[in-house]
Amino acid sequence: MSDLKKQIQDAAISAMKSGEKERLAIIRLMTSAIKQIEVDERIEPDDARVIAILDKMVKQRRESIAQFKKAQRDDLIKQESLEIDIIQEFLPQALSEEEVDEIVTRAIAQTGASSIKDMGKVMGLVRPQIIGRADMGEVSGRIKTILSTS
Repeated sequence: MSDLKKQIQDAAISAMKSGEKERLAIIRLMTSAIKQIEVDERIEPDDARVIAILDKMVKQRRESIAQFKKAQRDDLIKQESLEIDIIQEFLPQALSEEEVDEIVTRAIAQTGASSIKDMGKVMGLVRPQIIGRADMGEVSGRIKTILSTS
C-alpha cells in the first residue's frame, strides 16, 4: 500500500473519531476515487498514481468553481473550495512560479524545443515533475508562450 493512501485512510479514521462529518465525506470521496482506479485497472496505485488521482479531483473542482461563478452560486463555490483545501492537504507542497519557470526552462533546454511543435516533448518532461504541485493548464500556457516567442 502506498504511503499516501495509508495517510488518507488514517485521516478518515481520525475524522470519524473527532466527528468531522464534512471532512470525512471529502476524504471518503478521495478513497472512493482511488478504489475506483484499483478496481478498473486491477492495480495497487503507488504514491505517484494517487497524487495524479487527487490532482485530477482538484482540477475538476476548479472547473466546477468556474461554472458556479458564472451562475453566481456562492454556496456551491464555498463547498468546492473546501473540498480543494482538504484534497490539497494530501498533495505535495505547491511549487512557486520561479520553481515552475525553472523546470520549464530546463525541459526546453533538454529537449532542444524551438517551436510550438515541440510542446509534447517539453510537457513529457515537465508533467512528472509538477503533477499535483502546480496547475497543469497554467504551466501549459507558459510553455506555449515561451515556444511561440522563440
